[in-house]
Amino acid sequence: MTSNPNYGAARATSMSARFRGFLPVAVDVETGGFDCTRHALLEIAAVPIRMDDAGLLYPGLTVHAHVTPFHGAELDPKSLEITGIDPDNPLRGAVSERTALDLVFKAVRRAVGEACCQRAVLVGHNAAFDLNFLNAAVARVGHKRNPFHPFSCFDTVSLAGLAFGQTVLGRAAEFAGLPWDNREAHSAIYDAETTAALFCLIVNRWRQLSLLDPSLVEMTPPSDGDVVLPDDTAPLI
Repeated sequence: MTSNPNYGAARATSMSARFRGFLPVAVDVETGGFDCTRHALLEIAAVPIRMDDAGLLYPGLTVHAHVTPFHGAELDPKSLEITGIDPDNPLRGAVSERTALDLVFKAVRRAVGEACCQRAVLVGHNAAFDLNFLNAAVARVGHKRNPFHPFSCFDTVSLAGLAFGQTVLGRAAEFAGLPWDNREAHSAIYDAETTAALFCLIVNRWRQLSLLDPSLVEMTPPSDGDVVLPDDTAPLI
C-alpha cells in the first residue's frame, strides 16, 4: 500500500486539513412533530467542534435558542409530550425563526472563520432530521447567510453503530463512557452537547489508532482511470 500525505487527514493538526475545509458543528433541534414543512421548530442548539494543538477534537461553546412556532405551524401532542416543551410558556423566552437562525448562524460563521474553514457541516444524531428542519426554517425566512452545507452531514448514529454497536444516543453515550441522564434528554442543549462529545470521542479514537498503525489511514492514490470529482462539485463525503 502506497503512503500518500494527501490521505493523512486522520493525523491532521488543523481543522481545515482534517475535514477538507469544513467545520463540524453538532446541532440538535426539538420540534412539534416529524414533518419539517408542517411542524414547528421549537428549539435549536449548536456546538462548533474545536481542535487543540495535538490535533484532538473537543466541543466548543454552545449557542441556543427557543423558537416561536411559525405562522400556521402544527404541533403534535405526542411530540410535545416527549420533549416536555410548552410552546405557550412565556418563560421560554422564545424568538422568531429568523432571530434564532441569526443567533446560531452568527456564532457558527465566527467559529468557521476562527478554524480557517470555508463552511460548516452539520453533525447530528439522525442528522437528516436536524438538517431537514434547519433547511426548512432557512427557506421559510429566506435566510441568505446559512453557513451549513445544504446536504452533507456527519451522523453519529452511523459512527456510534460502527464504534460501539449502539445507535440510540443514550446507549451510545453510556458505551462510550460519557455521562447520560434520561431526565435531560430531548433538550436541544443536552442532546447537541452529548452528540458533540460523542463525535469528538469517536474521531479522536480513530486518530489515536492511526498514529499507532498508520496503515489504517493510508490509501492507494487514485489511478489515472479512476473518476475524481473536482473540488467544487465533490460532496463532503
